[in-house]
Amino acid sequence: MNNHTIGFIGYGNMAQAIAQGMVDAGVLDGEHIVACAAHYDKLERNAAKFGIRAVHTAAEVADAADVVVIAIKPYQIEDVIGPIVAKLAQSSKFVVSIAAGWDLNKYRYLFGEQFDAVHIQCTIPNTPMAVSKGVLVTESDNTLSETQTETFEQLFAPISLIERVDSAHIGIAMCVAGCAPAFTDMYIEALADAGVKYGLQRATAYRLAAKMVEGVGALYLATETHPGAMKDAVCSPGGTTIKGVASLEESAFRGAIIKAVDAIEQ
Repeated sequence: MNNHTIGFIGYGNMAQAIAQGMVDAGVLDGEHIVACAAHYDKLERNAAKFGIRAVHTAAEVADAADVVVIAIKPYQIEDVIGPIVAKLAQSSKFVVSIAAGWDLNKYRYLFGEQFDAVHIQCTIPNTPMAVSKGVLVTESDNTLSETQTETFEQLFAPISLIERVDSAHIGIAMCVAGCAPAFTDMYIEALADAGVKYGLQRATAYRLAAKMVEGVGALYLATETHPGAMKDAVCSPGGTTIKGVASLEESAFRGAIIKAVDAIEQ
């Protein structure tokens, strides 16, 4: 159990997923988590699920926590974080940003003269962190000390793969790890629909599809076998699987995925 206090400025779906993952994984207990949000009544209800302390303001979070997570919408950051920069610019604290589009250079501009005193790591998480199966895309450039980097990894590694990428590729990494869960949900739903079409109970079809996706991902991470080779291993000559693969190719399955990423990146 970690003895740090983590504070969330903003407590929406992603912040809640991180908090749940940390509590359930035994990284922190709820007493070591504090959060603020725009709607206090809703915040209290959500925070109570894990014994998290709800407070009214970002300043209160900054005062209480030694690890501050910026989890508000990107367009809110200047107004909410600007007034508390002095509270964040302390050697005893560091900041983790999970806001899309905010990299180290943008924070350098926001923090101005106090930037050199602020310790910050920019990241993009995804919601499977709630069940310790997440990905945390992490900008390679940061201002954390060696000790703070160790603390960052102690907090987040138990609930996610920490993947460090250079600043220029944060956006595309976010698409692959942060946006594609929605694509995968659609894939799971489509597979389940097909199963239901041929008589499976929907709950059974969802479980089969979801566990299959989890297992394929785990197999790749364990072996790093090329996905094409993994696909080939399932496709017997003249068999049923290769017929389905051929149909997906005819339907431009791969191209549709690439176009979806193009739509996000453009």
